[in-house]
Amino acid sequence: MKIVILDGQTLNPGDLSWDDLGELGELKIYERTTPDLVKERCDGAEVIITNKALVTRETLTELPDLRYVGVTATGYNVVDLPCCREKSITVTNVPSYSTNSVAQAVFAHILRFTHRVQEHAGSVRNGKWSSHPDFSYCLEAIEELEGKQLGILGYGEIGQAVARLGRAFGMSILIHSRSFDQDDPAHGKALPMDELFSQSDILSLHCPLTPETENCVNAERLKGMKNTAFLINTARGPLVDEQALADALESGMIAGAGLDVLSSEPPSSENPLIKARNCFITPHYAWATLAARKRLMKETVSNLRSFLEGKPRNVVEA
Repeated sequence: MKIVILDGQTLNPGDLSWDDLGELGELKIYERTTPDLVKERCDGAEVIITNKALVTRETLTELPDLRYVGVTATGYNVVDLPCCREKSITVTNVPSYSTNSVAQAVFAHILRFTHRVQEHAGSVRNGKWSSHPDFSYCLEAIEELEGKQLGILGYGEIGQAVARLGRAFGMSILIHSRSFDQDDPAHGKALPMDELFSQSDILSLHCPLTPETENCVNAERLKGMKNTAFLINTARGPLVDEQALADALESGMIAGAGLDVLSSEPPSSENPLIKARNCFITPHYAWATLAARKRLMKETVSNLRSFLEGKPRNVVEA
């Protein structure tokens, strides 16, 4: 059985092993695959493993041997599901493998704003402390999280994990979610979206991208935020109107933004957020801790093995 991995670099940049997957068939690994090469590389394959490489209807109709597509991610919009269903091709994904890693990244961004460790450590390296008259100094005011209002837009597994960390820091939790529409002392206070924006000291996005949520962070809602507030986005780039956010940062309408996702990835060098004031962008890596990638690899192997045993798991329905 021929197994083709279209973009293995994402899951395994060299610190994991493909051996368990290789035991299930003849394995061909490509670090990356551009759209024009997918059909050629998958010719004769019964199994395709993909993260972001597109598996389109055009490709699927040219692959008569294909039986299975494994997506090494939770999202599966890279695969044409209706076509797979028509051709009786099983599609699986890997849910919930990076929940804690993403929640941790949210607080990495938050703590970057509250304590500015990099700037202070840099000043010490450059000799400021050695020549300072006092035993302690701050380059600017640092903040305590206890008592701050942590707004969470979207209350799925990651949103709940972020809320747990927020409560551990003594923060008050504000929530807007379709699944959470009334206050619950064990979780937080339910608010309409506009009130969530206006009341949050830190607003963290965790909702799916839908027609209703696209550009939900827009000029009007940013205008309603506190000028001391921070925005964190580890969910989906298009939730944010990027020009509106850049304008809000440059004008001081909000205090800062920590982003792990953008509307287009890799981004254009012309993206207005790249050089926006007090905007710190990481390269969509919140999910990619070593522990999370190990879980992802294990689940990818388990999904394929279960399929081959006639007991498919984590099947995505069209």
